[in-house]
Amino acid sequence: MEYRHLGRSGLMVSEISYGNWITHGSQVEEDAAVECVRAALDEGITTFDTADVYAGTRAEEVLGRALKGVRRESLEIFTKVYWPTGEGKNDRGLSRKHITESINGSLRRLQTDYVDLYQAHRYDVETPLEETLRAFDDLVRQGKVLYVGVSEWTADQIARALKIADEMGFDRLVSNQPQYSMLWRVIESEVVPLCEKEGLGQIVWSPIAQGVLTGKYLPGQPPPAGSRATDSTGSGFINRLMRDDVLRRVQDLKPIAADLGLSMAQLAVAWVLQNPNVSSAIVGATKPEQVRDNVKAAGVKLDAEVLKKIDDVLEPVVERDPAKTVSPSSRP
Repeated sequence: MEYRHLGRSGLMVSEISYGNWITHGSQVEEDAAVECVRAALDEGITTFDTADVYAGTRAEEVLGRALKGVRRESLEIFTKVYWPTGEGKNDRGLSRKHITESINGSLRRLQTDYVDLYQAHRYDVETPLEETLRAFDDLVRQGKVLYVGVSEWTADQIARALKIADEMGFDRLVSNQPQYSMLWRVIESEVVPLCEKEGLGQIVWSPIAQGVLTGKYLPGQPPPAGSRATDSTGSGFINRLMRDDVLRRVQDLKPIAADLGLSMAQLAVAWVLQNPNVSSAIVGATKPEQVRDNVKAAGVKLDAEVLKKIDDVLEPVVERDPAKTVSPSSRP
């Protein structure tokens, strides 16, 4: 395993981080989830990403139990706040009330006194940004949170947050967690240049495009039983990629991966790690062997010729529009 700084902060994270968005508490049984976490630890992964909303808060509980007994100082535990965690009007968003209540719930479920990174899971149009940032800063000062970041924010939203933090003396954002893969490059034109300038690192999710970049989904054929595309929890994200024109071009990546001695998943993860603004790539798993396969992408260097071959294959189906980074127009 290789390790990188999270943006320009002093925090080191593993190049591959383990995320439990869909799997823990929903798609796989807890014993299998624990085996995946143990495999991650065995492979040198120290960074674990979750969120209060995943599996209706159960994902945090599973991760907390899976990490019990591991030396806390050897881990970087990340979680998030924004999406609804209850039926109440205040059980959502980035108000001081919800942030305060949500972090307390997350710490209890994760069985820890603090999280290394607390992330605003989306931008909240109904809460003044100053209120959100002050609440985050208070958590840092209380020692419940060590660093703060965001997820799926636009460049303009990140820039406004940084300006307010600088003016009011709040703790600065150190990271953004966007979707990023060979097929989904919407952060490259605006978010990445801003973050490089301001010292934020990307913790990218879905580097394998929900499994599409493994090549297991074939054009003109139904998805394999039990795959992500058949799971109601996550299929909403993958459906937009399940087009024959996309799937055909993904098949054309197989010779490139084979020439490098990489699996398709390893090639996809290695590709996002070529971007110097990426601090870590999040991978999920339903089986320990998937974790062991993905971590082999750490430290892989792809030369310019390989990167050009990938671009030549995929360019017609690559999404680059920065407007695709969107938060809800009102609280969900």
